[in-house]
Parts: sequence; C-alpha cells; structure tokens
Amino acid sequence: MLAGCGHTADQRPAFAVPGDHGDRLEVEVLNASGRAGIARTATRVLREAGIDVVGIGNAPGGITGRLDSTRIVVRHGPASNGERVRRALRVGRVVIEPDSTRLLDVSVFVGADFAPPLEFHP
Repeated sequence: MLAGCGHTADQRPAFAVPGDHGDRLEVEVLNASGRAGIARTATRVLREAGIDVVGIGNAPGGITGRLDSTRIVVRHGPASNGERVRRALRVGRVVIEPDSTRLLDVSVFVGADFAPPLEFHP
C-alpha cells in the first residue's frame, strides 16, 4: 500500500490527477442549459479527464440565458486549453476571451447539447 493514497503500487487511482498528463488546467463549469444538475455532471466528466474544476454553478441569466450549444471560453493561455476541455466533453465551441481578472484558465458554459457518455452515472 502506498502511504496516504489508498491504493497499491500496481493500481491506478479512481480519477486522473490534475496535471498528471500535461499542464494543470483550472476551469469553472457553469450551467447555461436550463437543465438541473448538468454542471455537476460535466464537472465529473472533466475531473475524470484530469482537468481541475475550481468552480461550479449556474451561468448568470442576463449574460448567457439558455444556450443550445456549449461554449468554452479560454481566459488565460493558448487555445489548446479550450480544445482539451472540448475533447473531454465531446462537445462545444472554443472562443478566446482573455480576462486577467479571472483566476482560472477556462470558463465552460454548458449548453443543451451536452450529453455525458452512456456508461457515465452521475
């Protein structure tokens, strides 16, 4: 048993470790779909992909309203940050909107088009 991690050396942890495979990526996940619980589900998908979700909630209604499609907004870093999120979610359009006041790399506005993999259970 490895000290403090709850698994033996020949077992893998249940979830990917943020930054274990590539740069650490910090994102916020905001529900913009109008469907309850969808931000939580998207958060689990992203965390399984090794992406560090540092915030979760509902998108402000006045700014985004209900989105038909997921919008992935890169706040810091290269466009590849958004592409990494898009690959994990299997949906979304990446846009670049730098914002030095945000202490995260990417904002995800989960739209109605997001559907988790069939084998995924929230």
